[in-house]
Amino acid sequence: MIRPLRPQDRRGWQRLYEGYQAFYGFADRPAEFYDRAFARLTSGEARDFHGLVAEVDGRLVGLTHYVFHPNLWRDEGVCYLQDLFTSSEARGRGVARALIEAVYEAADAAGVPAVYWLTAEDNYPARMLYDRVAAKSPFIRYNRKL
Repeated sequence: MIRPLRPQDRRGWQRLYEGYQAFYGFADRPAEFYDRAFARLTSGEARDFHGLVAEVDGRLVGLTHYVFHPNLWRDEGVCYLQDLFTSSEARGRGVARALIEAVYEAADAAGVPAVYWLTAEDNYPARMLYDRVAAKSPFIRYNRKL
């Protein structure tokens, strides 16, 4: 079942989000990082991030975080799906697809049909799914050197 993130989900959410951070090489995030992220996700502020979770038999097995933001090319704005993660036992079972489709539904309900996200070039298992549920962009991302 896919549903909105709730305050009582903190422990299960953090377990998943720690896994996501570790996957991308950030296993050493301080506790304050998770405190701030969870507070934003559960604040109820329409202009901040939203969280959805996948729950199976009372256990959280997946998460996604998304945000709506303005866009000069689209008057209605766009939706950025920032984070998507499933536990290892949930992979290959349609959980990630269901989370993406739930973001699509939320975006449609908000009148913001354009949804986009980024992934690592070498994230091949995820990209196999993404190629089925979305169109790959021809753009290349650049980051400011810090």
